Amino acid sequence: MTLKLALDQDTATPPYEQLRAQIAEQARTGRLAVGAKLPTVRGLAQELGLAANTVAKAYRALEADGVIETRGRAGTFVAAAGDAAERHAAAAAATYVREARRLGLSRAEAQAAVAEALRAGYGG
Repeated sequence: MTLKLALDQDTATPPYEQLRAQIAEQARTGRLAVGAKLPTVRGLAQELGLAANTVAKAYRALEADGVIETRGRAGTFVAAAGDAAERHAAAAAATYVREARRLGLSRAEAQAAVAEALRAGYGG
């Protein structure tokens, strides 16, 4: 397993979020294989020159998202991230549909709102 992380000190994005996003992306794309063992919190913090709490916060967020799993003293491992991400996205989409209907939006209006949010979030 090769965990390649690059932190940008000149961005407004906090270091824990940069770590979270990079690890999640590497797991989602298969660059980090399911079952791959991740460095310890302290080890990764030392390697990156960060506080252990910063790495721990990123790991907690990744675990909440289903990207990684902690197996006690055995360590932290990459979980089946694609499945978890798809489940979370489907649940969020269903919640959005219920809310749009409750607000009385037509299907076209709800789709337009999603399209605009995607443009804003992904650019273009």
